[in-house]
Amino acid sequence: MVGITGYSAYIPRLRLQRSAIAAAHAWYDPSYARKGRGERSICGWDEDAITMGVEAARGLVTNGRPDTLMFASTTGPFVDRQQAGIIATALSLEGEIRTLDVTSSQRAALGALSEACSSVRGGAREVLLVASENRRAMARSPGELAWGDGAACVAVGADNELLQLVGSTVESVDFLDHYRGAGQEFDYDWEERWIRDEGLAKIVPAAIARLLEQTGVSADAVEHFVLPATIRRAAANVARRSGLAGESVVDNLAGQLGETGTAHPLLMALHALETRIKPGDHLLVCSFANGCEALLFRATEAISGYSAPQTVAAALAARQPEDNYLKYLAFNDLIRVDEGKRGEAAEYQTSLSTAYRNRDMLLGLVGGRCTRCGTLQFPRTRVCVNPQCRATDTQEPYSFRDEPAKVASWSADYLAFTPNPPSHYGMIDFENGGRLMTDFTDVEVGEIDVGMQVEMRFRIKSVDRARGLPRYFWKAVPLRSA
Repeated sequence: MVGITGYSAYIPRLRLQRSAIAAAHAWYDPSYARKGRGERSICGWDEDAITMGVEAARGLVTNGRPDTLMFASTTGPFVDRQQAGIIATALSLEGEIRTLDVTSSQRAALGALSEACSSVRGGAREVLLVASENRRAMARSPGELAWGDGAACVAVGADNELLQLVGSTVESVDFLDHYRGAGQEFDYDWEERWIRDEGLAKIVPAAIARLLEQTGVSADAVEHFVLPATIRRAAANVARRSGLAGESVVDNLAGQLGETGTAHPLLMALHALETRIKPGDHLLVCSFANGCEALLFRATEAISGYSAPQTVAAALAARQPEDNYLKYLAFNDLIRVDEGKRGEAAEYQTSLSTAYRNRDMLLGLVGGRCTRCGTLQFPRTRVCVNPQCRATDTQEPYSFRDEPAKVASWSADYLAFTPNPPSHYGMIDFENGGRLMTDFTDVEVGEIDVGMQVEMRFRIKSVDRARGLPRYFWKAVPLRSA
């Protein structure tokens, strides 16, 4: 059998209160006041689909090297640069690994998951699938309220599966519920009733019926049903038409997360795995977009003893409420903000040759370990920094990505440019040796202090807007109790 052998999730810490969105638009439409319930996740200014994907995947690469890494998203920052390759480098997986981007449809993740299972059946040892989404919505559009940002990663293999794949099917139909043309900033949505009645209510039940017939599983044997849909009661209506029990419909996390695009069927399924699925249960996961992808899984006894590197529940709990609507607009480039002369200085051109030569350091946070005296240092140089050693050409690569660290010094600077003032930066000491001058992120004023424990997170360092190039590096984030 093949199936999902491990998983991890990442959700940005910031949660925009929908009441802030509703208050901002009440002048135009008084009925908006009724829409301000709950919250949605939003990326910080230094997060995007790639950084979230790295954070979701990093806990699953400790048990060996996967054969393939897939990245599913419709909002990757590059049109012509493989995003899966950036994630592989950040996780020190460069080399003999197949990397693949899957995009252009909200069902990209489930399509990639089906292909990953086929690849394992064909002999691959393990496939890592990362799904991540950071969608931009026009102000006062339905997506602004309904969507959220987040990522999920699953490992697919043939040993110790948590969820064994029973069967899968696909219904490919060029049904347009929404689209985003080349060069367009925002999705264009069609009328909700048409999507519900002609799309969801007809296409998805047909795919479900075929899948159940192929697998010999009856509708009443499906205990859990996942179907992301922002239309109210759409999933319940599809369940009824398909003969599934009403209580099988899995919570879509709308109130506390929002709909996370390609990542959402995985996040919903994994959250159900944590909260309601028992060994032996059947889980039906569907994704509706340009047709329907449907996969049927059976939970195994392995779920009882599995501990995910980052559960969906823990990612949801690690939240910071945000009620500044203008901050959300600024972080997503939905309004123009005068960044001053210091902001202009951040627009320098990146040397692509230098970035390539130092890619393991910049993307993977790889420093050095002296093979003679054991001293750790960042960055790696030809000469050991230990004054009692000073050996030359004795350093081997050493990753600081998962090294515990503490704050040695810090500053909160309102003069240095950052899209989210003040700029927090300082020196950190890694527990096993080595120090690094770095930025702090996901911190509030007055929160950082000397001696505080931090962990490293993959983030955007700066953006060359003139050439459309985000520059990535690692930043320190305070360790917080859940």
